[in-house]
Amino acid sequence: QVQLVESGGGLVQAGGSLRLSCAASGRTFSSYAMGWFRQAPGKEREFVAAISWSGVNTYYAEPVKGRFTISRNNLQNTVYLQMNSLKPEDTAVYYCAADSDPDPDYILAHEYDYWGQGTQVTVSS
Repeated sequence: QVQLVESGGGLVQAGGSLRLSCAASGRTFSSYAMGWFRQAPGKEREFVAAISWSGVNTYYAEPVKGRFTISRNNLQNTVYLQMNSLKPEDTAVYYCAADSDPDPDYILAHEYDYWGQGTQVTVSS
């Protein structure tokens, strides 16, 4: 069982930055692939970024490539999402998720086993 708690969301002006954190409980955090998803009002939940259990491989959705960076610290059981050059269209609730599959399809939400409660990110124009 893994519990995930996101933090770091807030209100920021366009062009600004935020760093989201996702703290995980459980001793097996380092064996999980981790992902970030987001959901805007009236829209489907969409993939943002993912990182393999080792941290070697990272994956990004096209809209955030070059602006967002996912990373993890397995000693601190935490995964991060650094978000730079934020745009109003990045406004959403951001969720982190954990996947016990060592080689998952990272972009598919249903692949993930555990989810956090989400943190709101609002980017004003």
